[in-house]
Amino acid sequence: MYIVHVHVHVKPEYIDAFRQATIVNASSSVQEAGIARFDVLQSSEEPSRFVLVEVYRSPEAANAHKETEHYRVWRDAVAVMMAEPRSAHKFANIYPDDSGWG
Repeated sequence: MYIVHVHVHVKPEYIDAFRQATIVNASSSVQEAGIARFDVLQSSEEPSRFVLVEVYRSPEAANAHKETEHYRVWRDAVAVMMAEPRSAHKFANIYPDDSGWG
């Protein structure tokens, strides 16, 4: 598995709009064959901070995701909502191994 954590800090006035746009994107994303899981997390302590946990079946699936219409719509819609540029951190799962996913 290829796992990406995307950290997003949203301007306070855009929290609800960001949530809505991100849920639409996540709902479409989980329909992609190359995505095993797509979680949207909001901080309980700082509601303007979010983490997207994207679990892909391969690095190529992550690249394919960025070519989808729903991703491009999300990316463009939320650009003005961010308090700072989003950051992505990439991981490979160690345990459990891939056999338990999808």
